[in-house]
Amino acid sequence: MRTELHRQPTSPLTDVRNLGILAHVDAGKTTVTERILYLTGAVHKQGEVHDGTTVTDFDSQERDRGITIFAAAVSCAWDGHRINLIDTPGHVDFSDEVERSLRVLDGAIAVFDAVAGVEPQSESVWRQADRHGVPRIAFVNKLDRAGAGLDTAVASIRDRLHTVPLVVQLPIGSEDGFIGVVDLLRMRALVWADGRGTFEEGQVPDALREEAQRRRRLLDEAVAELHPAALEEFCVESSVSEQTLRSALRDLTRTGEGVVVLCGSAYRNRGIEPLLEAVVAYLPSPLDVPPVRGTLDGTVQERAADPAAPFAGLVFKVNSTATGRLTCLRVYSGTIRKGDTVLDAGARRHERIGRILRVQAGRHSDVDTAVAGDIVAVIGLKTARAGATLCAPAAPLVLEPPTAADPVVSVAVEARRSTDTERLVTALARLVEEDPSLSVRTDPETGQTVLSGMGELHLEVAVEKIRRAHELEIGVGRPQVAYRETVARGVSGLVYRHVKQDGGAGQFAHVVLDTEPLEASGDDDGGSGGDAGFVFRSTVVGGRVPQEYVRAVEAGCRDALAEGPLGGHPVTGLRVTLTDGATHSKDSSEMAFRTAGRFALREALRASAMVLLEPVAEVTVTVPDDAVGGVLGDLAARRGRVSGSTARAGTAVITATVPLAELFGYATRLRSRTQGRGTFTTRPTGYAPAPNPVSPGTPAR
Repeated sequence: MRTELHRQPTSPLTDVRNLGILAHVDAGKTTVTERILYLTGAVHKQGEVHDGTTVTDFDSQERDRGITIFAAAVSCAWDGHRINLIDTPGHVDFSDEVERSLRVLDGAIAVFDAVAGVEPQSESVWRQADRHGVPRIAFVNKLDRAGAGLDTAVASIRDRLHTVPLVVQLPIGSEDGFIGVVDLLRMRALVWADGRGTFEEGQVPDALREEAQRRRRLLDEAVAELHPAALEEFCVESSVSEQTLRSALRDLTRTGEGVVVLCGSAYRNRGIEPLLEAVVAYLPSPLDVPPVRGTLDGTVQERAADPAAPFAGLVFKVNSTATGRLTCLRVYSGTIRKGDTVLDAGARRHERIGRILRVQAGRHSDVDTAVAGDIVAVIGLKTARAGATLCAPAAPLVLEPPTAADPVVSVAVEARRSTDTERLVTALARLVEEDPSLSVRTDPETGQTVLSGMGELHLEVAVEKIRRAHELEIGVGRPQVAYRETVARGVSGLVYRHVKQDGGAGQFAHVVLDTEPLEASGDDDGGSGGDAGFVFRSTVVGGRVPQEYVRAVEAGCRDALAEGPLGGHPVTGLRVTLTDGATHSKDSSEMAFRTAGRFALREALRASAMVLLEPVAEVTVTVPDDAVGGVLGDLAARRGRVSGSTARAGTAVITATVPLAELFGYATRLRSRTQGRGTFTTRPTGYAPAPNPVSPGTPAR
């Protein structure tokens, strides 16, 4: 093991790596993180997920359930480099934790199961990283398992993720006999003789020499196709040198044109040290990524990753602990010190930083300063929430916050004892503050408190957190899904006149609207819309409706989208065109036209053919061969549409699209049908028409 492992340097920016661990649930993210911490000397005892002793799964629910629920940040040192690492959840219900983490990361390790390859949530988090432009390297884990195969996993990476895998290692041995890898760049064998992560380096075994040379040739050719310098050398020398290859792999990783693929077994501590070397060699430092961009008074500004620049940081997580409110942030530019006053640019509030902490998941240590490139936690901020920009008061800037997905599942919650009602309100407010993907509202018709989230497990965890942290007895109603309404057939030329005269200045607005389904409306040129579900445009000519009144009509239409005519559900998938109108010289105003737009669209929706939409999910079920028939029948009973089925070593993997409302309690049902041997995962895929429309007057869920 290297002598540098226990050195904790104050690293310059070139020696900092901010990265996350991304993968499907049970692919081995937390075990990879744990082995990295052990190998770098950050911990002195290996933790295990099944024993509940890992550093990053420190919450009691994570240890009870054996899965990662909350993104946890840790820090370690390797070969003179500071590595800030975030272990992210792999379950689809907690994808918002992944989204907020990716917003502040410079790179990532994508972990794949060597047996299953690219699984549904692996694909989802990969797409999330694509949206944020986060460079990645891939680690094919669990090569010691029965049925594991590097080539099969790499093929699924190529086919499902549509990227170019650049495999830099060849396994030595297979399944239980997996003992090491061949480093194809140096053409050396790395063999792990013990379970401590150290390896012995030697010659490539004779039995693998020919195969290793063939794969090195394939790697040279793949890199030469993508990188000009490598192509030039390949054309002259018919090969690519190790130095050129490393440089090219670094460039291709950062541009996203290719992904470096390594392999190993984290549980057996095989392959972690080469993975750390790849992190240092290929993933970017804060200086290698573009300067962060923000807005100030409507103008776009950039802040370079410079400790001497004005301070700017983004809050990505808030935790309430026994010692106070813990606010996690990424410092993008400048320097902060204990006792500094910073500006919450969005809320326009000044906050004082009481302490700065270097976080180790559930543990932390004090530091005096944090500079550009650091990921730290601070104590003392009273109101800053996830997505808030903290900056120097003399140089304000607003950074783009992470986006939060709309909740799709809701439950009614109430305190068992009436005396605990106020405590429940406080607990829910704190919960939403910590997790922006949760929302709380009061149903106007029933008076119930409704908690909404991303899935059944998400809500179970949230309710259990309230019970444990606040010692409250809570009653929970049956989960409900978030329906939507859309237009199947619109109307043309709907006329609405808003006239009001009750003394003094009156109100007058005359509008003519067309409505149509958004997907049938062709290109969106000329329209405006703040979301993908609604587009508004005006074809009024001759100045019959001034532009400021057109904007007011659009605002009124957006007001009307909150409640549809079928059951009071939000309306989506709609295009509205203002075709004509009229004004009054004295009585017309923006308020009058906004009111007209709202009531006109309500009338138009009542006259249109409406369709109720329900959320659907892609379900991937893995079951023994002898249970396939029963599982297929159960999916059909749940209105599922099977889209694929593949056989894999005595098991079948079934993919189906199922309404989310039909998946409540499916885990219990699947276990009973398969004697506990079946597993499933879900991934939201959007909305689809529901078979039976809800009658008007049904409460919105």
